[in-house]
Amino acid sequence: MTELHADIAPAAPKGMLPRAPLRLSCVVPAHNEEGNLEAFLRALDATVRTLTPDYELIVVNDGSRDATHEIALRMAQELPVRYLALSRNFGKEAALSAGIDHARGNAVVLIDADFQHPLQMLPQMCELWQSGYDMVYGVIADRGAESGAKRVGTNLFYRLMNAGNLVKIPPNAGDFRWLDRCVADALKALPESHRFMKGLYAWVGFKAAALPFVPADRTAGASSFNFRRLGSLALLGLTSFTTLPLRVWSVVGGIISLAALLYGLWITMETLIFGNPLDGWPTLAASIMLFSGVQLMSIGILGEYIGRIYDEVKRRPTYLLARDEDRSPLAPRD
Repeated sequence: MTELHADIAPAAPKGMLPRAPLRLSCVVPAHNEEGNLEAFLRALDATVRTLTPDYELIVVNDGSRDATHEIALRMAQELPVRYLALSRNFGKEAALSAGIDHARGNAVVLIDADFQHPLQMLPQMCELWQSGYDMVYGVIADRGAESGAKRVGTNLFYRLMNAGNLVKIPPNAGDFRWLDRCVADALKALPESHRFMKGLYAWVGFKAAALPFVPADRTAGASSFNFRRLGSLALLGLTSFTTLPLRVWSVVGGIISLAALLYGLWITMETLIFGNPLDGWPTLAASIMLFSGVQLMSIGILGEYIGRIYDEVKRRPTYLLARDEDRSPLAPRD
């Protein structure tokens, strides 16, 4: 185990009771993964069967437009697969939520289907879970393969998220996780429909440990997370887990107001005491443009929070299922 994120991941409890025999649910979100899915499920099956004979592979098809659906159905005939097909592309956060909602094991693994999450880490995650940790998560140790813009944006995002926030989100921690049943149940109980999972993992708490890893290259296909989607996810995280943008613009508004007051006093003194003529039009035009820009940005930020509230109060489900092909060996027997 690593000391990485030791301030966020507390020590395992002393003298805890042994875990119950492992019954493992592996949640695999898939969006246009026809080039990876079959090989990945076979590799995952071979790895997991070394840990326990009682397991299920939950494939969540997040509105794929390729042959992911047909491959998943075929694999459900050969492997212990439960296949969930969402009615459309709801996004990865919804796909993960669907998998967690339908998981039956006393431990749940969240893992991508593109081979970027190393399967060889699962035994170590299992060992840490057996030793008392309720959540074991992977932390990207090296982002050297990413573009400079993405690295800078990621670093800025985590700084903003954790600035003045009581619940700290571990930097560079993704969705590659091993969850105890108590963590999965806590996530299921949270009521929000628009979910930022990285924030929810941190918010529920529990004993957690971090493991560093370097993502492997995708064996096939391309990531669906472009800059637009990453930006939308970052905005969802900021408006869901921190009021920092509102506080920042409150401070900016106060500073501008103070500056305007001081400037007004200065030009008044300059006119009355020194008798200097006031060239007002350029100053007035610049001031109006400045204040208008600040007001529009403030309204936009406020609108994002109001829009988030509007989406939540409608109480629409996080996802809708179009198909549930349940061939899991963990299914209850009549």
